[in-house]
Amino acid sequence: MPVSPRRRSIHATLTGSVSALAALSAALLGTLSAGPAQADEPPAADQGLLLTVSGAGNTWSRGVRLSCPDIHGRHPHAVAACDALTWARGNLDALPGHPQACTREYDPMTASAVGTWHGIQVNWHKVFPNACTMDSATGPLFRF
Repeated sequence: MPVSPRRRSIHATLTGSVSALAALSAALLGTLSAGPAQADEPPAADQGLLLTVSGAGNTWSRGVRLSCPDIHGRHPHAVAACDALTWARGNLDALPGHPQACTREYDPMTASAVGTWHGIQVNWHKVFPNACTMDSATGPLFRF
């Protein structure tokens, strides 16, 4: 059965997206992984959360590191984001969000948070139908 040019184009796009996602994942793992801990070393300091947002098919990504308090000024809404995390006790599924009416447009967004919050390991990610629903559910945390 012959393969249409459109099917070849879709396959090439998907293959490129998977390769880009693999490269991004490897880069993130490389920056987040540390060597083996020594028995006499004190526990690592709270490094905060690496927050990332990716578009449909992981075709693009942006990220920021949030530590509470945000002494480095990396997150544009750090105070509100830290307040939301405190309110939810670090449970990103329990964030107060910012309820708003959203369209039913399907343009998936993936939000991720990896790191530590008040000494607790966090490895969270969730796919939202669009940017509005992500903002509605997560409030200021992923507004960067």
